[in-house]
Amino acid sequence: MNYKYITYTFLIAGISLVAGACKKFVDINTDPNNPTTAQRSLLLPSTEVSMAANMYLLNSGTSTFMQHAVFSGDLSRYQQQGTSFDDSWNGFYSQTLNDLEAIIASGTAQGDWGYVAIARLEKAYLVSLMVDMWGDIPYSESEKGQETVSPKFDKGADIYESVLVLIDSALVNADKVTTATLVPASSDMIYSGTKTSWISMANSLKLKLYNQIRLVDPTRSATAIQALISSPGTLIGGTTNTNATDYTFKFGSAQNPNNRHPWHRIEYQSPKTFYMCQSFIDLLFNNDDPRLRYFIYRQNATAGLNNSTNSNGYYGRNPGDGTAAPADLNRRSTFGVYPAGGLYDNAPINNIPVTNVFLTNTGATATLKVVATTDGTGAGVIPMITNAMVKFIRAEAALTLNTGDDARQNFSDGVTANLNSVSTFGAANGGVALSASAISAFKDKLLIAYDAADDAGKLNMVMTQKYIATYGNGMEAYNDYRRTALPVLRTPLSPLTTFPLRLYYSQTELSANTNLGDVSALQIAQQITPVFWDK
Repeated sequence: MNYKYITYTFLIAGISLVAGACKKFVDINTDPNNPTTAQRSLLLPSTEVSMAANMYLLNSGTSTFMQHAVFSGDLSRYQQQGTSFDDSWNGFYSQTLNDLEAIIASGTAQGDWGYVAIARLEKAYLVSLMVDMWGDIPYSESEKGQETVSPKFDKGADIYESVLVLIDSALVNADKVTTATLVPASSDMIYSGTKTSWISMANSLKLKLYNQIRLVDPTRSATAIQALISSPGTLIGGTTNTNATDYTFKFGSAQNPNNRHPWHRIEYQSPKTFYMCQSFIDLLFNNDDPRLRYFIYRQNATAGLNNSTNSNGYYGRNPGDGTAAPADLNRRSTFGVYPAGGLYDNAPINNIPVTNVFLTNTGATATLKVVATTDGTGAGVIPMITNAMVKFIRAEAALTLNTGDDARQNFSDGVTANLNSVSTFGAANGGVALSASAISAFKDKLLIAYDAADDAGKLNMVMTQKYIATYGNGMEAYNDYRRTALPVLRTPLSPLTTFPLRLYYSQTELSANTNLGDVSALQIAQQITPVFWDK
C-alpha cells in the first residue's frame, strides 16, 4: 500500500473525529488495552498522527484558558466538565500510548533501536504533557491490557522522574544506531528519521522539564540546565538560531481524505466554533506587532466587539463573556495563515495609529472575504517544542536560576526565531514575508524596553513574548502561566469559578476505573489543586 495513502488514512481516522464526528476516539479500537501487532514502519507515523489529532480538545481548551482564542463559552468562564477533555485523554491512552508501547516492546525484542528511541521520546513528551495537564495520571499500571483494567493514578512528581529516565534511555538507544537516520524517512513524519534532530528534541525536552520543576528544586534545575546549555549545539536551534529542527507536527492540505489542521477544518469548512480572543488581538494591535496579520484573519472590515459595525474588523470576544452568540458567523474574525493554514490578512486596517512602524497598511491591497472551504491550504502546524521556546526557556532560567546564560541574548534570539518562523510559514502559504530589516527592527524595539526594565519587568517581557510565540500551543502557554503568573491576563467578564489549576479527568475514566473512590470530589479538586511543580 502506498505510504501517503496510509498516512492520510490514519490522519482522517484521527482528525475527522476531533473535528466534530459523533464517534469517540476510545471507540476506534475494539480492545484499546490490547494493541494488535503491526509493522513499526506504519505504526510509528500513526502514533505521531494520533497524538496531534487527539490534542484538538486539549489545545483548544487551554488556548481558551490562556486567551489565545475562545473555543467554548463555559471554558472561557473557567467551568469544566468531565467531557471537556475526554476525547484527548481517551485517545492518548487507547491509541497513541498503546501503539507506542507496542513499538517499544517489539523493537526492544528485535533490537530495532531507532524505532525504540523515537517511540520513547514521543512517549516522554506525551506523558510529561499529560502530567502537566492533569497532574496524577495512570502510568505504571497503564497499557497492560486485561492485566490491569483499573490502573492506579501515579503521582505526577514520580512520573516526571520516570520520564527523565525514559529520555536518557532513548538517547542510549539512539546511540546504538550508527547511521544518520534512526528509521527510514517515510516512517517518521516529524524529522524524517534524522538522528541529530531527535537528539536535539530529547535535550530540549529535558531543558523544558527541568525549567518546569525549577520552583520545586531550583538547585537541581540550575545544575541540569547548566549542563544542557553547555552544549548548545545539541538543543533545538543549535548555535545558529535555526528553526529547522523545531519539534512541530505539520498537517497536510488534502481535503479528500481531509488531513488539514483541525482549526482550519472547524472554521473554514464547517459552521464556526471559535471566537478569536479580544484580549490577544488587543495585545498585538496595541503593541504594533506585525504577527497580527498572520495570526488573525478578519472577515469584515468594520466589524468590532459585540458585533458592532464601526470598528476595524478585529471582532473577537472578551474572555468570560457569557452572552449568547448572535448571528455573526460571517463577521467574526477567525484563524489566519499561522498556525492553522488559513488566510493571510493583507487588507487595509482602518484605524491603525499613524505612529505604527510594523503593523501598517503599506502594501495592504487585498479585499476581505467570508472564508470558505477552498480558502487557505489547511497545512497548519502544532508547534510543540520550537527554537523560540528553547530560547525563552533559557532566558527565563537565566533570570530566575542564575544559570550564567545570557538572558538578553536568548530573549533577542527567541523573538527573532518566532518572527522568522511565522514569516516563513506565512509566505509559503499565500502570505507575505516580513523583511529581514523589519524583523531586526522589531526585535531592537523590544530590546530597548527590555534594557530599561528591572528584573521583574525583564521576566514579564520574556514570558509575554513566549506567550505570543506559543500561539497555536495553548498547552505550553497554560504551563507557563501557572508557573510564572505571566503574562497578565485580562480579567474574565463573568467567571463561573476560579482559574483551573488542573484539567478535569475524562468522565469515561472516572466511570470505568474502580480504584478512584469518590470521583465527584476527585473531579472538583482538579480545579483548585496545583500540579506538583506549581508552587
